[in-house]
Amino acid sequence: MGELRLVVVGDELVAGAGDPKALGWVGRVAARTRTDDRLTVLTLAVPGETTTELGHRWEDEVARRLTPDVDTRLVIGLGRHDLGAGLSLARSRLNLANVLDVAEQRRLPAFVVGPPPGAATDGDRLAELSAAFGDVATRRRVPYVDTYAPLAAHEQWLADLASGDGLLPGQAGYGLMAWLVLHTGWHTWLGLPDDAA
Repeated sequence: MGELRLVVVGDELVAGAGDPKALGWVGRVAARTRTDDRLTVLTLAVPGETTTELGHRWEDEVARRLTPDVDTRLVIGLGRHDLGAGLSLARSRLNLANVLDVAEQRRLPAFVVGPPPGAATDGDRLAELSAAFGDVATRRRVPYVDTYAPLAAHEQWLADLASGDGLLPGQAGYGLMAWLVLHTGWHTWLGLPDDAA
């Protein structure tokens, strides 16, 4: 038996903040990932992180978790903090592009999960940001999960946000994010049969 190691970087959304079950989307996806190898999921979250801040830290933190004989992969969970920090769309795109380019140089397969809907006032800008991230990933042939478009008008997602602080999903919202990840190329990326979900 070998080991499949997933290193997940991102903000509080990858840590499952706001989920009473403390699983978030990462825990739910890991629980539904069946592999003959031992699955190790390492979540490296920094609350409030922008893509600029992620770009400064990810390589060093991930490098500490690499072992030559272990199949290690990078999962990037993108949040919404670029909007609040006033980053331009071009800067956000460049930040993600740099991370993906370095990951490719390191032969570290990457998978990107885009930002989910948050405050209604950010809707248009967040839709643009998500589309920009998707374009960057697609150009590099990296799988991208758009969580914004499917959830922006989803009743269960909106109700889940409204029952909390309006920004972080709860149990139902993270379940929806996990479903999107599991059904948008996750198993193919891991080299597992799709029916494993």
